[in-house]
Amino acid sequence: MVLNYIWVAFFVIAFVIALFRLLVMGDFDVFPAMMNSTFESSKTAFEISIGLTGVLSLWLGIMKIGEKGGVVNVIARILAPVFSRLFPDIPKGHPVTGSIFMNIAANMLGLDNAATPLGLKAMEQMDEIKNEEIRAKSEKMNLGEEEVTRLKATASNPMIMFLVLNTSGLTLIPVSIMTYRAQMGAEQPTDIFIPILLATFVATIAGIIITAIYQKINLFNRTMMLTLGGACAAVGGIIWGFSQMDPDTMNKVSTSTATILLMTIITGFIVAGVRKKVNVYDSFIEGAKEGFQTAVRIIPYLVAILVAIGVFRASGAMELVIDGLKWCINICGIDTAFVDALPTAIMKPLSGSGARGMMVDAMKTFGADSFVGRLACIFQGSTDTTFYILAVYFGAVNIKYTRHAVTAGLLADLAGVIAAIAICYLFFG
Repeated sequence: MVLNYIWVAFFVIAFVIALFRLLVMGDFDVFPAMMNSTFESSKTAFEISIGLTGVLSLWLGIMKIGEKGGVVNVIARILAPVFSRLFPDIPKGHPVTGSIFMNIAANMLGLDNAATPLGLKAMEQMDEIKNEEIRAKSEKMNLGEEEVTRLKATASNPMIMFLVLNTSGLTLIPVSIMTYRAQMGAEQPTDIFIPILLATFVATIAGIIITAIYQKINLFNRTMMLTLGGACAAVGGIIWGFSQMDPDTMNKVSTSTATILLMTIITGFIVAGVRKKVNVYDSFIEGAKEGFQTAVRIIPYLVAILVAIGVFRASGAMELVIDGLKWCINICGIDTAFVDALPTAIMKPLSGSGARGMMVDAMKTFGADSFVGRLACIFQGSTDTTFYILAVYFGAVNIKYTRHAVTAGLLADLAGVIAAIAICYLFFG
């Protein structure tokens, strides 16, 4: 329901602002611009879905080999102590644990093309778990068909926790952002590496805590405290290790690490399948077919959210929000140096490509090595595209009632934005 209200609000607010610009300011271009944005956004949504088809087919095919080769089950057993506490509604040792881990690992390495299909696979497996529970509940309580349909269209607790982990966007190696900085002439393209790592880590921890509060999950137990403590130590070790490298070495090591790990996963899954005497090729084709079907299913959801965002931007509503924020901050007597980078932060939950454009524009306007240019890059790397992820992941399993997913995801985004501003002042202020 929350997503429904937000979607309607995008159009209503955009229409009101556009009408004001037309009648009061005499802007006859605003409504044509809004209509053009609907066509462009629809085309973009379709192109994204088509673009995902090949990647989805590839990675769901690889995952199918991993499942039949037993790799996913091994990962699930290893992670069971942690995931049973973070996802208490998932049966211990269920294969979905392996899919969740693979998705998170791909996100951490900045491998978006790999993370999305792995995430969709995990979401489909969680949907199967939820539907089994609904069937059992229906038989026990004799639920009506309407109630069963509503429950099937409602996000479960594990789905929401998983989605928030994705929207908080924990990224260890922001290769694409460092590449953009190099292209824009930054003296040290990697100088935002540690700030991004810190900001995205804060966003992820905040997302876990916020969702745990909603779902009444107890994080104060030995396993979770050791896991979170270990994560903090690992992040600290990565920061220390990369801080000892010169910029060129850092770029080479980060890019090589991501690609080597990716190829290791693919080769490892195939070898495991061969050892189990699985018909690897047929298994891959079976998974690839699922990838194609998933890509087709998400098209309507992507069109809906991207068109709404496009209209909101074209109406001038985004500029109005930025100007309003700058005015409020000025009144409070707070330093406004960070405000010019806020378009990237505000756009990030709405559109990844839009936020990327805002980031590049900030570096072009203020300079790649300016405070605003660096902060825009940290914003870009600190969280992920919340509404895009909602549309794709929930759309893949026909979820209409998102419960606290939007709230928890946006609060995690807010934590990442605040952390990014504070960290940027600490490093570059």
